[in-house]
Parts: sequence; C-alpha cells; structure tokens
Amino acid sequence: MKFKSYKDLLNDTLDKIDNSEIEEFISLLVNAYKDDKFVYIIGNGGSSANASHLAQDLAKGTKIHPEHEIRLKALSLTDNTPFLTAQANDEGYDTIFEQQLITYAKPGDLVIAISGSGNSPNIVKAIEWANKNGMTTIGVTGYDGGKLYKIAHHKLHVPLNEMCTAESIHSIVFHYVILELREKFKQLN
Repeated sequence: MKFKSYKDLLNDTLDKIDNSEIEEFISLLVNAYKDDKFVYIIGNGGSSANASHLAQDLAKGTKIHPEHEIRLKALSLTDNTPFLTAQANDEGYDTIFEQQLITYAKPGDLVIAISGSGNSPNIVKAIEWANKNGMTTIGVTGYDGGKLYKIAHHKLHVPLNEMCTAESIHSIVFHYVILELREKFKQLN
C-alpha cells in the first residue's frame, strides 16, 4: 500500500465515525469531571498502550494550570503490573480488569474499554461487572464492535476491519477529545 492510499484510508474511516458518539464521549468525561468520579481505562496490546496514553492525557493534559485543584481522575488499569501478573497467574488472565474494578471502582465511576475486536474476554468480563455494579461504560471498538459494542452503555466505534489503523484512529480521536476537554474545563472554572 502506498502512503497516499493509507492517508485516504485514514480520512475515509475518520469520515465514517459517528460524530454524536464522540460528542457523547466528551460529555460523559465532562460529567465525570464535574461529579468528581474516577475514570478507569482498560485494553490489551496496542489498546493497552492507548489506555495508558489516554489516562495520562485525561489526568494531566486537561488540567487548567499546575496549581488548579480540580482534576479529572483517570487511571489505566493496564499499568498496575504487580496486580496484573498476580491476578493472571492466580486466577486467570480474563479476570485482570474485573478484579481491579472490584478493588477500586465505585458506582457512578466511568469505565472506558478499548478493544479493536470488541471480543477480548477480560474486557467483556470487566464491562459486564461494571454494568451490574452501577458504573457507566464506554466501548471503544473497531471491526464490527464485537461483544463490547453490544454490552457497553455507550460506544465510540471505528468501522474498520484492520487492527493497526483502527488503533491509530482511536488515538487520533482521543487527542481531539483532550483538546475539547481543555476548552470545556476552562469554561467550568
């Protein structure tokens, strides 16, 4: 594939994303900020890297200034290596996110699950638990969205059957969201 073709694929796919899903994603994050709720982010592989990046951008990249006391509280559950390895070793990899949510999360918190296929067992299990326990869930997906698309309360879907590029587009959308949140948070303070 020539680079121009790749750029065309990126642009065509970006045009297919439902803008109302992005606006709803932003609105849910603004509500978490206003209501002082935690945002937990989960993912595997490249989506794990996106989860870490998004959590950092939400927690640090949206603050108004260094002394500002009101912050969006965001954590990537992919970054808790000791918990992940102990949990996977003792009870299975499919429990690594669900068990962290049981430990840390409270009703009203927001859980963002990033999964290109939408079918990762540990993601599905965590979202099922979060849904049953009063959390708001968002599924960020590619391909046809898989199980995650069906069970998450809210969606941010990239309609593309190619994992690497779908993950890249997730990152592009996340950076747009951060820019929008900065402006919205300024208006709230």
